Amino acid sequence: MTKSTGENPRKTDVRVSLIGGHRVEGATLHERTVTASLIGGADIDLTDVDIPDGAELRITKLSLIGGVSLKVRGDVRVEVHGLRLGGVRDEGPSEPGGPTVRIDAWGLVGGVSVQRS
Repeated sequence: MTKSTGENPRKTDVRVSLIGGHRVEGATLHERTVTASLIGGADIDLTDVDIPDGAELRITKLSLIGGVSLKVRGDVRVEVHGLRLGGVRDEGPSEPGGPTVRIDAWGLVGGVSVQRS
């Protein structure tokens, strides 16, 4: 994960498509990511991304139809916000501290599924 310093403004990764989802992975990811599609979900793999303790990685998913499939390490706290028809499946840690990934999922149909390695 590329972390912004006080000298550089925060960078946002933006991925847009009409039909089809997005696959997001890798250490070149910035602190904020936005994926937008009319129809299609987001498959996000953050298992190899080093998120520092206390840092927050924010991912926003916008779509009419399509959910989010998120893969993270076992110690990462995941917060899910937004409005969508579909549930959230996550059996991970809920204690404060450590790295945090915040998912803002906005859509008509689609849930959020979190898998831990």
